[in-house]
Amino acid sequence: PSVLDSFALLSGQLNTLNKVLKHEKTPLLRNQVIIPLVLSPDRDEEIMRQTEGRVPVFSHEVVPDHLRTKPDPEVEEQEKQLITDAARISPDVAQKQIQSLNKMCSNLLEKISKEERESESGGLRQNKQTFNPADTNALVAAVAFGKGLSNWRPPGSGGSVQSGQPGAGAIIAGASGMQQVPMSGAPAQQQPMLAGVQMAQAGQPGK
Repeated sequence: PSVLDSFALLSGQLNTLNKVLKHEKTPLLRNQVIIPLVLSPDRDEEIMRQTEGRVPVFSHEVVPDHLRTKPDPEVEEQEKQLITDAARISPDVAQKQIQSLNKMCSNLLEKISKEERESESGGLRQNKQTFNPADTNALVAAVAFGKGLSNWRPPGSGGSVQSGQPGAGAIIAGASGMQQVPMSGAPAQQQPMLAGVQMAQAGQPGK
């Protein structure tokens, strides 16, 4: 019975409130202006709970933003200008502009998606290793320290003549007139030397 009595009391109060609001002498609430009665720079837990943590304080800085029912004057002026410009355009011209804008947007989206695909594929190519670190280290060691290089020289390099020694020009000049003559009793080591002389005669500089 107590619950029913409370429910009946609440129902009667709601009916009375509805009658008052629907009365013709009651002004519309949407035409009323909300005036903040208390402004405080301190943190308000009740407002935090009602706004789910979005508004911590109800001060003079946030009240104009949260209670505003119209946009800023600059924004309102721009909106009026846009409405005026839109009213001057015929439906056919507007449809063509819409189609061109949609085409530009689709092309831009295709370019963006293409760039994303190329960047992803480029990243995959960069991650793939294209060299052997062991070979690179071996080449660096060979160039810098001569590691792994042999002391073998090609035949004919033993008879090198430096230009700074006396008589070197005469030897080279005389060698140009010599011919390779096989000798039966000559050792086998002299034939590469004579071959080197014959190469110098053909126009290549002697070593």
